Amino acid sequence: MKTHQPHHHTSVVQRQRDVRRSRRMMRRVLPFVASLFLATPLAGPLLKSTAHPRAGAATTTKAAATPLARFDATMRETFDRTGAEQQGLRFEVFQKAMTGYLNLRQAGRLANDQHHLTVIDFDLPSTEKRLWVIDLNSDKVVFHTLVAHGHNSGENEATSFSNTDQSNMSSLGFYVTGTEYVGKHGQSLRLQGVDEGFNTNAAARSVVMHGADYVSEEFIKQNGRLGRSLGCPALPLDQYAQIISTVHGGSCLFLNKSNAGYTSKYLNPEIAIAALTAGKQNASKS
Repeated sequence: MKTHQPHHHTSVVQRQRDVRRSRRMMRRVLPFVASLFLATPLAGPLLKSTAHPRAGAATTTKAAATPLARFDATMRETFDRTGAEQQGLRFEVFQKAMTGYLNLRQAGRLANDQHHLTVIDFDLPSTEKRLWVIDLNSDKVVFHTLVAHGHNSGENEATSFSNTDQSNMSSLGFYVTGTEYVGKHGQSLRLQGVDEGFNTNAAARSVVMHGADYVSEEFIKQNGRLGRSLGCPALPLDQYAQIISTVHGGSCLFLNKSNAGYTSKYLNPEIAIAALTAGKQNASKS
């Protein structure tokens, strides 16, 4: 009998240690999981998936509870509140732009007091309004207008892009807006490209935001398209000053083109989720 007691005692001790270890692990994990669940409420479409139980409903509910699904739902809710879809912005473009915005904010690349996101969608032709400035504090589109692309990027549609000096092409990707200055185009805005290999030569190429008389409905009527820049996102003369004054000083600008081979380290959904969670927690403390 005695020969079995040490073995029994060891088993009990081991089980107690395992229980304590499991409890410690749960104490570490639960706050993180809770923060993700509290950070972003389930959106309407996800709630509808559980309204009528059916085969596979349990799987759908489980998928809806994942951080990525909640992030997607939050992006959709934000997009719907802005009304941007009614102004021609597609959700997939908005979500890419927002993912980059959150990545840049998490990396400390954006100004704390700047909450504007500017989106340019080069999937649209120059004859359509393809620039949106969104105020993410109020979830409103504050500007929606025409914007020109580079001379060598294409005629009415932008199809070619470059990061090379004197290419006279537009450069895709994420930018951080800099300071205003007065140049040959009047009030202008410096831009810093942050996507290596795609737009990091923007400053050296003098790619800036400015106004131009060839960006107007009248020019389109006469020529069937907008005029083109040397690579700058040129704006209408009746709006450029207001737009520059709104977005200068550390806001996010995103130039989109689908199927153009563009990639970015700032399109990381995990970092975007972390930034969104941190933002919600900070808001709840204030």
